[in-house]
Amino acid sequence: MTKTVLVVDDDPTQRRLIQAVLEREGFAVAHAESGEAAIDRLVAGAPADVIMLDLIMPGLGGLAALKEMRSRGFNQPVVVLTATGGIDTVVQAMQAGAQDFFVKPASPERILVSIRNALHMGDLKGEVERLKKRAGGRITFDEMIGSSPAMTMVKRLGERAAKSSIPILILGESGVGKELIARAVHGGSDRAGKPFVAVNCGALPENLVESILFGHEKGSFTGATDKHLGKFQEANGGTLFLDEVGELPLDMQVKLLRALQESEIDPVGAKRAVRVDVRIVSATNRDLAQQVAAGRFREDLYYRLNVFPIEAPALRERREDIPALVEHFVRRFNVEEGKRVQGATAETVALLAAHDWPGNVRQLENAVYRAIILADAPYLQPYDFPAISGVQAPPPEPAQPAMPRLMDAIPSAQQLIDEMPVDAPVKILDERGHLRKLEDIERDLIQLAIELYSGHMSEVARRLGIGRSTLYRKVREQGLDGMLDEAV
Repeated sequence: MTKTVLVVDDDPTQRRLIQAVLEREGFAVAHAESGEAAIDRLVAGAPADVIMLDLIMPGLGGLAALKEMRSRGFNQPVVVLTATGGIDTVVQAMQAGAQDFFVKPASPERILVSIRNALHMGDLKGEVERLKKRAGGRITFDEMIGSSPAMTMVKRLGERAAKSSIPILILGESGVGKELIARAVHGGSDRAGKPFVAVNCGALPENLVESILFGHEKGSFTGATDKHLGKFQEANGGTLFLDEVGELPLDMQVKLLRALQESEIDPVGAKRAVRVDVRIVSATNRDLAQQVAAGRFREDLYYRLNVFPIEAPALRERREDIPALVEHFVRRFNVEEGKRVQGATAETVALLAAHDWPGNVRQLENAVYRAIILADAPYLQPYDFPAISGVQAPPPEPAQPAMPRLMDAIPSAQQLIDEMPVDAPVKILDERGHLRKLEDIERDLIQLAIELYSGHMSEVARRLGIGRSTLYRKVREQGLDGMLDEAV
C-alpha cells in the first residue's frame, strides 16, 4: 500500500535529499539518473505512483523523457524539477502532461505538497477514466483488479469468450463481481460501445416480468398508457445481462428460451414478433443443476444458458488480491468523498487478508467505504475495521486544562502592597502602589548591602553577584561614596 515515488535526476545529492524528505512521510523512493534509465524501469514494470523528473539532464532530457513516457502509455502523474530552465520550458512540460513543477532547491513542505497533489490528481483522472469506460460500455478485463491464479483463469476464459457471441453463464456467490465480469465480456467484444443492459431477475415483480423483459404495446393491459420497448429491445445490438436468472418464474423461462432460440420476442399486446440482436450473459448464485433436478428451472433453458460457464471465485479463495482491492477502493472513495487517505498500514492489510469475507468483494468494498469516512489518520488502522478486528478506536485525547490568562496570573498592585512586609528594608512600591524606578531600588539595595557587611566591598560584590569594579562604579553613580568613608 506504500506509494512509490520515482526520482529522476542526474544529481545524486539532490536525489538523496528528496529521498530523505519522502521516506520520513512513509513514501517508498526509487532512483533513476537519466531519462533513459527511468523509461527502462517503467518498461520493466517497476512500481512508480508518481514521477519526479528533472528537466535538465545529459542524454535524454526531462521534456523528451516525459513525451516518451506518454507515447508509451505511462500515465503516472509527473512533477518536473528545474534549476536553470526558463518559464517556457516549464510551460512545455505542463503541456506535455506534467501535473506540477518546482524550482530546486525546494523546501520539504513544498515537495510533499506537490507529491500529494499529484497523487490526488492521478486518482481523480483514474476515476474519471473508469467512469467514462463504464458509461461507454468499454470496461475490459484489464480493468479488473486481481492477479491471483483464480482471477487469472477468469480473465483468460472471459477474454476468449468475449471474442464470440457464445452465451455465457457466470456462477458464483453474491458479491463476487459477476456483473463486472459481464461488463468486461461486453467491453472486450465487438459490441463494445453498444448498449449494456443489466436486469436483476430476482427483483422483478412477477406480474410485470414479461412486460419488463419483452415490452408491451399501448393499451395492452390496465395501466399501459404508453408503449414500452422492454429490456431486450433496449439492448438491441449490445449485451443483455440477466442477473440471478435462476429467480425467473417457469412461465417466463419458456418465453426466454424462445427469445434465445429464435432471436425474436413477442411484446405484450403486439400483433407480430420483433427481431432482436442481443448477446445474452446470465449469472446466478444458485446451483442451477439442483434447480433443474427439483423442477424449479427448465432443463432446456439451463443447457441453452450454460454453454460457456465462468466460475467467479469467492474472495476467500483469492486472498492475495485483497491488498490491490483495498488500494483500489481507497483511491476511489478518496475521490468520491474528497478524502486524502494514503492507504492502509501493513498490519491492517494483513488483518483484512486473513478475514473470510462471507459477503465477498461487496463486503470488503463497504468496509473500506466506512473506514474512509471515519478515518482521521493518513493510513487506515485495524481499529477502523472494528467489526473485523474487534478493536475500537482509541478515545480522543482528553481536553487540556485551559491555560490561565497572563493578566489573571499577575497580582494587582493592591495585592502587592497588602502582601509586602511592613518593615521591608528595600521598598518595591511607592506610596501610591506603583513600582519604583529600578535605579532607586538598586541604590537602596546597594546601600543596604554596604550596611549589612560593614563596608567590606569584596563581600558586598560577591553577595550582589557583580564585580568589584562594577560595584565601585555604581557607588559613585548613586552618590554613596560617603558610606565608604564612614565604614573606614
